[in-house]
Amino acid sequence: MTASDDTVRDLPPSAKLVLKVLEYNGGLTQKQIVEKSRLSQRTVRDALDRLTDADIVEKDIYIPD
Repeated sequence: MTASDDTVRDLPPSAKLVLKVLEYNGGLTQKQIVEKSRLSQRTVRDALDRLTDADIVEKDIYIPD
């Protein structure tokens, strides 16, 4: 989960927060990211989409989430 400074700099604050939560905690479900970041589920989903599009994180399907 290494990202270039320019790529991260262009991300919105919510995506940067989600990235930091993942850096500190490792792989988490969306529900766990919502709990740790205190962002809404919709905001976390959008942030993860942006991080995935930028090839910073990979999403896996976790059925219970």
